[in-house]
Order: sequence, then structure tokens, then C-alpha cells
Amino acid sequence: MNIIIPMAGLGKRLRPHTLTTPKPLLPIAGKPIVHRLVEDIAKVCPEKIESIGFIIHPSFGKEVEENLKVIAQQVGATAKIYYQESAQGISHALLFAKELFTGKVIVAFADTLFRANFKLDTTQDGIIWVQKVDDPSHFGVVRLNDKKEITELVEKPSAFVSDLAIIGIYFFKDGQALAHEMQYLIDNDIREKGEYQFTTALQNLNKKGAVFIPGQVEEWLDCGNKNVTVQTNQRYLEFIKDQKLISDKAKIINSVVISPCFIGDGATIENSVVGPYASIGENSHIRDSRIQNSIIQQNTTVSRAVLENSMLGNFVNFEAQSLDLSLGDFNTIT
Repeated sequence: MNIIIPMAGLGKRLRPHTLTTPKPLLPIAGKPIVHRLVEDIAKVCPEKIESIGFIIHPSFGKEVEENLKVIAQQVGATAKIYYQESAQGISHALLFAKELFTGKVIVAFADTLFRANFKLDTTQDGIIWVQKVDDPSHFGVVRLNDKKEITELVEKPSAFVSDLAIIGIYFFKDGQALAHEMQYLIDNDIREKGEYQFTTALQNLNKKGAVFIPGQVEEWLDCGNKNVTVQTNQRYLEFIKDQKLISDKAKIINSVVISPCFIGDGATIENSVVGPYASIGENSHIRDSRIQNSIIQQNTTVSRAVLENSMLGNFVNFEAQSLDLSLGDFNTIT
């Protein structure tokens, strides 16, 4: 079993955080998004994961590559790094890891996390994980027949087709057959909306007899922009609240921590109230502050602040401004 994770996008919707850190390496409950994703897939996978192919942009650098190798090693797999410079569609991206499309394959997008309680059924031709959504026009969707088999895949439909959105996690029993269909698109320059669409390759594979069924997770967690990333951090902390989340190497001084919270090694919480649903990275210092439902990354200092639904990067120094006020009756300051 191999896993292929396309993650070369520059994460423009999460700027400025992604100007220095690739989106899949932003932390959720103290671990990079892609690390959480790999762990979650490993939990539902009944077979040994041999290789994990990470398709990245060349600008990510050697430090990112070394981090990805460690992530793969922690689930007993070997990391393979592939480079994609220009975005021309998912089929184009995945073919950089063409050598891994042998036998059973999982494809997973690195901005998607999930909660699930099942073991992957590797006897199926293919499984495409879906979730019901209110507005399917922003997603690829699937249509089902009476047997609950997938009969059609449509990328961002302008007219209603289905409310079952593809969440970005797929299993294929025959990776080589999928690679053949993706290569056919490239060789014949078959594009839709200017790109070599993955859904087109899947539809062609389906027409040739491969039976795809929908898989459904308990919860689908997005990391596409700041607000949903903070919300995903909240939900993930709720999932793992029974685990040890506060490091023994953190210092809690005259402060209250309201669980669930993640507090990393070397962090200091001083004269503050932190939580619920706050993640404080390694060596960050929070003092005289109130922080909840927020992500504070590493080596950051926050003083005299009240933060909620916030996301601060690494090596930030945020000090709330002191005010000398004289307010009369019936004034409101927000």
C-alpha cells in the first residue's frame, strides 16, 4: 500500500501564514496538518504502508523535506519527495509520483483532516470519501445509483447534481490503471476548465468497469483559510482531549488552563487564562492575557492581549496597546 499526497500549492488563502510555512506544515493541536493526516490514514489502513509520496513545490526547501521524511518514518513508511513547479490540475500533479501507482494506493489532499471509526475495505475497486454539504457548487461531487455505487463525478457543478462532496481522500485497488487514465489526459491534452482534472480520470476508469463506492467519515475538517483552520484546531483538540496535551516542559505560572488545550515544550503561561481550544507552540510565552480558540505557533510572545478565533505565526511579538482613557456615560468601545 502506498499513499500519495499532492501538497505543492502555495496556500494563498492562508497568507500571511503560508508565506514562510507551507500550508500542510501549519500546526493543528501541536502537529502539522500533513502529520495529522498521515496518522489518521494509518489508523484506518489495515495493511502496511510502504511508501508515502509527497508532491511539493521546489521552494519548500530541505527542512520541509526532512520533516516529511520523519512523518513517514513514524508510521513505518519510506518518504519519497517529488517536485511540481506549476499547477495544471490534480492528474498532472499526481503523475510526478507515477512510480508509486502500483497495486493499492491512497490519494489524500493535504488540507483535509477527518474523523473516522472504520477499517479501510481494500477489496473494493475504489472508495471515494464524501460528505453532505449545503452548497455543493464549490466542490467535486458524486452521483449514486440504487446500489449506492458512484455513477458520475462532476467538478464544481453550476447546476445541482448531488450534495455529496468529495472530501479529498481516495482508495484504489489498481493504482496502475488509474495512472494510465491520468497519463491519457496528458498525452491527449484533455483539459477541463484549463486543467487536467482528476475527476475526468476517475470517470473514465469508472466507465471501463471499475466500481467506486462512497465512503463517509464521521467528520470532515477543512484547513483552507484562517477561520476554518482555527475551527479545525478546536475540533481536533476535542477529539484528542483524553490524551496528554500539556507538556511537562511547559511552565504554568499563576495561570488557569481550561481544557482542552495543547501547550508545547518550553512554553510559558504567566498570569493568564488560556483555553478552551487554544494551541500554544514550543517556546512561546503568554503573559497577562486571555486566549481561547486560537493557534499560537512557536517562539511567539503575547502580552496583555485578549485573543479569540486568532492565529499567530512563529517569532511573533504581540503586545496589546496600553490605553489612558477618560470615558463618560453611555460610551461603547469595541
